Amino acid sequence: VQLVESGGGLVQPGGSLRLSCAASGFTLGNYAIGWFRQAPGTERDVVSCITSSDGDIYYVGSVKGRFTISRDNAKNTVYLQMNSLKPEDTAVYYCAAELWATTCDYDDMDYWGKGTLVTVSS
Repeated sequence: VQLVESGGGLVQPGGSLRLSCAASGFTLGNYAIGWFRQAPGTERDVVSCITSSDGDIYYVGSVKGRFTISRDNAKNTVYLQMNSLKPEDTAVYYCAAELWATTCDYDDMDYWGKGTLVTVSS
C-alpha cells in the first residue's frame, strides 16, 4: 500500500503547479483523499479534501478559488491544481487517504505519502 506525491517544485508567485497523488495497493476511489501541507515550524494542516463519493469537496479558505482538487479513479490518482500561487503556499504537500470517510481529519487518515516540496519564490 503506497501513496506517492509528485509535481512539486520551484515556481514564481502567480504561477501554477499540479500535484499528483498516485495510489498503489488499494482502490483510491473508496477513500476520501486529503491534501495537507506543512511549512517549517508549523503544523500539518488540511488544504483540500475530496470524499469517496465526490459528493463533498472542501478547501481551506486561503486557497479557495485558486486550488482545485480532482480525482481520476481509472488512474487511481488524485490531483491538486494550484494556480495564482503565493509565497505563503510554500510547504511540503502531503496526500493522505481514509477509507469511506466523509471528512479529512489529520488524526484519522489511514495512509500517507512522503510529501512533495512546493516553493513559491521570485
